[in-house]
Amino acid sequence: MSGEGDLELDTEEKRRTLWIVLWLNVAIAIGFFITGVIGDSNALLANGLDNSSDAVVYALSLLALSRSRTWKRGAARFSGIMLLIFAGGVIADAIRRFVEGSEPGGIMMMAMAAVAAIVNLICLRLLNKMSEKDVNLRAATTFSFNDFISNGGIIIAAIIVMVTGANWPDLVVGIAVAGIALYGGIDILRDAHMDIHDEDDTEHEKGDQFKL
Repeated sequence: MSGEGDLELDTEEKRRTLWIVLWLNVAIAIGFFITGVIGDSNALLANGLDNSSDAVVYALSLLALSRSRTWKRGAARFSGIMLLIFAGGVIADAIRRFVEGSEPGGIMMMAMAAVAAIVNLICLRLLNKMSEKDVNLRAATTFSFNDFISNGGIIIAAIIVMVTGANWPDLVVGIAVAGIALYGGIDILRDAHMDIHDEDDTEHEKGDQFKL
C-alpha cells in the first residue's frame, strides 16, 4: 500500500509540474508570436513555433503519465516528428525573408528573449527536479533545454542587428533554432527507439529471475 501511495504522489507531483511548464510555454509562445510579427523577426517567430510545439509535448506528457510504456513511446515519437516538421517550416521562412528582405527590431528581440530565457530556465529547473523520468518526460526536458539555448542566441543576434542594422543575424539564429530543433527531434526519436530495447532487456531479466 505504501508503494502505491508513493507512486500516486510522484505522479501527482509530475502532473503539477507539467501543468506549470505547459502554461508558461503557452504564454511565452504568444509573446514570441506578437513580438515576432511586430518586430519582423524570423528568430522570434521560430521560437514562438518552438514553444507552441513544446506546449503540445507537455500536454502529451500529461496524458502519458498514467498510460503504458508503449503509449509513452508513441507520444515521444509524435513530439520528435513535430520538431522535424517545425524545423523545416522555420528554414523555409528564413529563406523567404532572405529573398524578400526584412527589418528585425533588435531591441524587441533582446527584450523578448531575455524574458523567455528566465521562463525557460524556471521550466528546466522544475523538470530536472523530477525523478525517474520516462522517455516522454526526457523529451520534455530536451525541449526546455533547447529553448534556453535558443534564447541566448536571439540576444546575441539582437545586439548584432542593433549595431549593423542588417537582417542576417536574425535569419542565422532562426535557422540555428531550426537546427537545434532538428537535432532534438532526432535525439527524441532515438531515445524512443532505445527505450524499446530497454523494455525488452527488462522483460528478459524478469523472465530469467522467474526461471530461477
